Amino acid sequence: MEEDKAMTRTDQHFDWLGASPGIEHDDIADLPMDTGPATIMCIDYGPDNVTMKQISDLDDFIEHHRPDWSAVRWINVEGLSNLKAIQALAKKYDLHPLAVEDILHARQRPKIESYGGENSEYLARLFIVARTLKVREGVLKNEQLSMFVGHKTVLTFQQSPNELWNPIYQRIKEKGSRLRTNDASFLAYTLLDAVTDSYYPILEYYSDLSETLEDLVVDRIRPDLINKIHQLKRDLMSIHRMLWPLRDVVSSLQRDTHECMSDTSRVYLRDLYDHVIQIIELVETYREISSDLIDTYMSSLSTRMNEIMKVLTIIGTIFIPLTFLAGVYGMNFRYFPELNLVFGYPAFWIICVLVTSVMLVLFRRRGWL
Repeated sequence: MEEDKAMTRTDQHFDWLGASPGIEHDDIADLPMDTGPATIMCIDYGPDNVTMKQISDLDDFIEHHRPDWSAVRWINVEGLSNLKAIQALAKKYDLHPLAVEDILHARQRPKIESYGGENSEYLARLFIVARTLKVREGVLKNEQLSMFVGHKTVLTFQQSPNELWNPIYQRIKEKGSRLRTNDASFLAYTLLDAVTDSYYPILEYYSDLSETLEDLVVDRIRPDLINKIHQLKRDLMSIHRMLWPLRDVVSSLQRDTHECMSDTSRVYLRDLYDHVIQIIELVETYREISSDLIDTYMSSLSTRMNEIMKVLTIIGTIFIPLTFLAGVYGMNFRYFPELNLVFGYPAFWIICVLVTSVMLVLFRRRGWL
């Protein structure tokens, strides 16, 4: 019976083996995933007009076309549990099945892929994956951001709501802003720039944490410090693993030509690439600091152990002559001249105190105390 249950669990775990790549539009709603609400925001804007609305009736939204004045449409989906909504958007905007699979399997590394175009059954779109970072109660969390960039449309899919886009919403509302007068590829650049800039507060947090841990290591060794230092090093390693692929994504956008990416946006991507390189250098610096913290901790721990051993050695050295005297006068001989003296016992203690005092003075003069 137990073997049958184990086999069932194994079959369920590996039921994806041999399946066709990608997720077709009609199969999205049938996936074995938890379903729930998702927030969908639609923003249409052009040089003279802008509308922002939260989509409550998805069927009605799918049936209607965008306004004629809309130069760019941005659809932002917060939450991946509403499979029917993702299915409807995938059908309406002709998203490639491989990209849809990457959206729902939200453990992708940052990357960029080109789908569709001439001689393809799908529309030309760029598919970009990035990772957003949050620190909640000292715990680093990262989530996937999936982005589709078309000629006049940008779709973004997030695992949960965040405040990254609030400044971008305000810039879209401002008439005459650079966002309002450029195409969809410039919006894609702006979103990637916001994700990249969000790394700076995270690194500032880890910079302060490194300084705090360094002060604690120098002041006083505690057993929990080494765990905190190792956690710091692991978090910085995770950030580093996200940044290197992001550098390749920005470099590809800047270098390669694609019909959905304008020349104007490529100029700004150079600045974004510099920001990514700067953040990578900061992360590498903090990683070196974390490694130095481990070395400092081990050195401080070794120094503390040496101090303890020095104190124990001094105590043992002081008791060597005292133990010798006590051993001599503790022997069971019948004739001991000093045993019959009236002041023999006090004289013994005076000798012990004198020996101890002389040794302490000698140790202090040598700098051992």
